[in-house]
Amino acid sequence: MRTKICGITSYEDAIDAIEAGADALGFVFYEKSPRYISVVDAKKIISKLPPFVEKVALFVNVDANTINSVCQESGATLAQLHFDVPDDLYKDLKVPHIKVVRAKNKEDILKFSDEYRLVDAYCEAYGGAGKRINIEWFDGVDCSKIILAGGLDPKNVNTLKSYGFYGVDVSSGVEKSHGVKDSAKVKEFIDNAK
Repeated sequence: MRTKICGITSYEDAIDAIEAGADALGFVFYEKSPRYISVVDAKKIISKLPPFVEKVALFVNVDANTINSVCQESGATLAQLHFDVPDDLYKDLKVPHIKVVRAKNKEDILKFSDEYRLVDAYCEAYGGAGKRINIEWFDGVDCSKIILAGGLDPKNVNTLKSYGFYGVDVSSGVEKSHGVKDSAKVKEFIDNAK
């Protein structure tokens, strides 16, 4: 499974994750998040990163212009849309993007099933709550285009291999504190996912 370490707030955490084998890093541009990072600080980190690592910008309740400009200014390569996006916003995006399904029930995980998407457990807050989705919902479902998030950690990620998820996304499950990663947990998570 491909791995994304989300909520990156320092260059050290970014490099530790990349050296441990992360395929993608997530940068949270949502001011209410304890993992929020400014465009300026994200650019300082992203500009020093090696190639072939996806730099994902996470957005909540913003317009297409904001998404386009933040990605361009920061150097992010993919926008992660963690909100109910109005249809007309997609046509105004000038950057690659991935939709997020905040699943309340089993039917929700089938949304956007013809495209790659991130599936997270629904909670009032947007992301990073560490709430685990009901894994039994994925029994018999084609998970090859799903990136699973929510409540994952180094101990439980290897139990997902039989489902064939495209990837996994972790934030709080590999942290010492909000926005500060534990490099040993990051390495263990990635080793167990792969």
